[in-house]
Amino acid sequence: MQTHLVISAPGKRTIVEETAYTVADVESLAAHHYDIRDIGASIASGSFRTAGMVIAPCSIKTAGAIASCHTDSLIARAADVTLKEGRPLIMLVRETPLHIGHLKCMLALAEMGAVMLPPMPAFYNRPKGLDDIVNHTIARVLDRLNLPQTLVDEWPGTTRRGARAEPGD
Repeated sequence: MQTHLVISAPGKRTIVEETAYTVADVESLAAHHYDIRDIGASIASGSFRTAGMVIAPCSIKTAGAIASCHTDSLIARAADVTLKEGRPLIMLVRETPLHIGHLKCMLALAEMGAVMLPPMPAFYNRPKGLDDIVNHTIARVLDRLNLPQTLVDEWPGTTRRGARAEPGD
């Protein structure tokens, strides 16, 4: 599997401000990375086959551009192509709180076929730290793309009020 990466200017700032990574560190994780202005990139064409697209984190600005088919950036163009080709588009919108305009935008995207997957922490799996919370979200994204993951075990359900079932129960 190959990964293709586009990082917006605000995304680059977010990497630097919110993680211990540099932009170059993140770009080196992908097989290919593109400039946000390169609307002639391979991922801007429907004939370039992909398993889908993930926008993480996704700003309301980017969500609004995609919802209105305003494709002047490579992220918006590739997302538009993903939708028109019927491939999974998973958007991790992380704005909060949301006003009615945000909700209408996300509803429009969902009606267009996008999967709105805000990176909300789950506590039923009893995370022990931030990595557990992040890994849970990543696992959900990979599951939506039908890609294998070993970050999070499948939920076994509960056997009685408040008790988790153990594998094999």
